[in-house]
Formats: sequence, C-alpha cells, structure tokens
Amino acid sequence: MLPFAVSLLAALALAPALQRSLVDGGFVRENYRGARIAFPFGVLIVFAAVVALVPLAPIDELADAGILRPELGLVALYALGVAFLGLADDALSGPSRGWRGHGAAVLSGRFSTGALKAVGSLGLALLVLRGREDYLLSVAVLVLSTNLFNLLDLRPGRAVKAFVLLGAGLTLGAWDADPLWALGLFAAPVLVAGLYDLRERAMLGDTGSNLVGALAGLWLVLTLSTTGLAVAAAVLLGITAYGEFRSLNALVERAPVLKHLDSIGRPHA
Repeated sequence: MLPFAVSLLAALALAPALQRSLVDGGFVRENYRGARIAFPFGVLIVFAAVVALVPLAPIDELADAGILRPELGLVALYALGVAFLGLADDALSGPSRGWRGHGAAVLSGRFSTGALKAVGSLGLALLVLRGREDYLLSVAVLVLSTNLFNLLDLRPGRAVKAFVLLGAGLTLGAWDADPLWALGLFAAPVLVAGLYDLRERAMLGDTGSNLVGALAGLWLVLTLSTTGLAVAAAVLLGITAYGEFRSLNALVERAPVLKHLDSIGRPHA
C-alpha cells in the first residue's frame, strides 16, 4: 500500500497550488450552476502519480522491495494514455456530444476529439490486455467503463463517488485488496481531486472523468471472473445506451436514494 500512501501525500501537497495556478492562468470553466472554477483538475491525478514515482521507483529497484506491483505497467500505460486523450478532448473539443454526435461529426468529415478518444481508448485497451483468456470481454468492460464515467460526470463529485462505491463493493465482495494496491498509485489522487470536485472548487474535466472510468474498468478486469465480466459488460452497455437516449441526471433526480447519495457533500445540493 506504500504507492497509495505516497501518491496520496503528493496529491494533497500539489492540489492547492494547482487549483490556484489554473484559476490564475485562466484555465476555468462554468459548472452546472454557472460558477467559473479551475479546469481540468483531473491532471492532478497524473501529476501526483508521476511525482510519487520519484521516491518509489528507486526504493523498489535498489532495495528490491517489491512495492510496485507487476500490474502497474498495464495500469500506467492505459491510465496515462486515457488521461492524454481526455486532455486533448478538454482542449480541442467541438460542439458534438455523445456517441451519436461524434459519429455524425466523423461521417460529415469533421474532426472529432470524442471519436478520437473512443478509438484511442479501444486501441490502448487492446494493447494492455493482450494475453488474457477473456481478452475481448475484458476489452469491452474497460472501454465501456472509461466512457461511462464521462457520462456520469455531470454533477460535482458524482464520478468519484461512483468510483469509490464500485471499488468498495469489488474489494468487499471479492475480499481481495490486491487490485486496489495495483491501482493505488492513481487511485489515491482520485480521492483528492474528487474532494475538490465535490466541493465545487475545481472540475475534473474529461481528463479526470475518463481517467477515473479507466481505473474503474481496470479494477473490474483485475477482480472479476469471466462470468462477472460478462455481467459487468451487460450492465455498462445498458447504462451507456440509456445515457445516450435518455437523461442520467433525470434518472438520479427521480430515484430518492440515488438523489440523496448524489447530493452528499455538495455545497449547493
């Protein structure tokens, strides 16, 4: 759990200065209430993870401590790739939204960062999951999860709350914390970025929401059996399809339990 602890400390140290720097530099965007806040704060997750590697990598190598898990290469490649694609979408995105919107943009000959993000995420998933017996099923879960958390990130803290609840359910259900420690270098900074997002001091942006979705998908892949992955793929596909044609926001507002969970910790709930 040392990578989790070190990256958490790195995120806590970096977050205040990063938030001020984004605001001072004009990197702000209006949230759902029209407040202009720091954006895209999801970069904090990447910054904290790579800073944490400065002490962790030498300790792991020189002391032969085994603190960096074998799965970290898979996790880091996919997480960093998805974060870059999300950052490109934050910086260069046009008016297109959703799979239908991005598909229409591509068919009309326009460049779509959303379509690039979808194709790029698929390419990265196909690369990092090579060698798995449930290869195509794992790829489907990973790509669907990466996209779904982008759809969830329409209110402060919602994506990170979903990530925490999913992770807790997987860890307790499987009674296995190994996937958490494999993801810990990136999962710990998610908690700090999520707190700023929840308190409406910053917005994750696609950089953060897609990265959180990537980590959630990796958690599913590292935890579930083939049968579990099949169920997860069906659920993810169903929610994604619903979000394309109906409003996930409206669904949350209509369900008292979901509405209550969604509002916890939000200053203007």
